[in-house]
Amino acid sequence: MTDTPSPSPGPVPRGGLPPHRSVPSRAAESRWGRRARTAGRLLLGAFLVLAGVSHLGWSREAFYAQVPPWLPVDADFVVVASGLVEICLGLGLLLLRRSRVALGWVVAAFFVAVFPGNISQFATATDSFGLNSDLSRGLRLLFQPLLVLWALWSTGAWRAWRESRQQAGHRKRPR
Repeated sequence: MTDTPSPSPGPVPRGGLPPHRSVPSRAAESRWGRRARTAGRLLLGAFLVLAGVSHLGWSREAFYAQVPPWLPVDADFVVVASGLVEICLGLGLLLLRRSRVALGWVVAAFFVAVFPGNISQFATATDSFGLNSDLSRGLRLLFQPLLVLWALWSTGAWRAWRESRQQAGHRKRPR
């Protein structure tokens, strides 16, 4: 019996797995993964619609706490406008499946854009929404990046970005 070497898949580039194996394709994503992502997108959409409606109704005054005092715009306008934007974004996530990747980036950017309001509430020690201590307001700040990640993950925006970078890197390599 002779030892025959098994064929090797080729050299592994610096940084780990070959590019075609580092990110699973959309087709290779498990059914559970697709369902979890879809459920996350729908849940985020419903959350945004509910938050937007609350801007216009029962929590309108509470949202004034998140409007920075240095902002040269009427606080009521900011609360109403951000509520309308949240409703539109939420409905988009719920209804526009084909635009979900672009919406993911827009929703993530929205969460980044409203972050100064959360920082202002912390910096001015303004009580609202049960956030009546520096600790509770500070902990809330930690959740804003999670909302950004949730938007990017649940819409597939992050995955699409990684795949596009991977394909761009593939095209640039000399053969």
